[in-house]
Amino acid sequence: MNRVHTGFWPVQTAWRARVGAVFQDFGHYALSVRENVALGDLSALADPARLEGALRAADFNTSALPQGPDTLLGKAFGGTELSGGQWQKLAIARAFLRRADLLVLDEPTAALDPRSEHALYRHFARLATGRTTLLITHRLASVQMADRILVLRGGCLAEQGSHTELLQLGGEYAQLYRLQAEQYAQGDPE
Repeated sequence: MNRVHTGFWPVQTAWRARVGAVFQDFGHYALSVRENVALGDLSALADPARLEGALRAADFNTSALPQGPDTLLGKAFGGTELSGGQWQKLAIARAFLRRADLLVLDEPTAALDPRSEHALYRHFARLATGRTTLLITHRLASVQMADRILVLRGGCLAEQGSHTELLQLGGEYAQLYRLQAEQYAQGDPE
């Protein structure tokens, strides 16, 4: 029996266009920098200013690359190899390029140094204005700006609230936050 799915694919495509995501396990594509970013929205290939804006928002500097944003990436085809942090910034630029209503960020700064991570979270805060953003992270210092924090334990919701509310609650979040803060407070182990 053949079934006709009228309208299913256009609806799925419309939803996909409204979601931007950065996963901790993202793709490395043997394309130019410009093409890597444009994978977030191919129509942006015709708008260099939009592509450059996404690269700036992700703090990705193309000036040190041999052909700037036209530099081919990946050693397999004779291109330039990027560091893990640079590849991650390209994935972030790809998400910034999309005009998404929902941003899903799964450990989006895992490969970045602390300075770059701090700068990107400032960009995320601006980018998230007027959008729903789901940030999945173990780095609790990065979620302080969230309106609502959901703490999962064993696949179940353990706590929820703002950063301040969860610290006052003194539960799982507060314990984990203090453990992470202690690591910085102890300083150099020598």
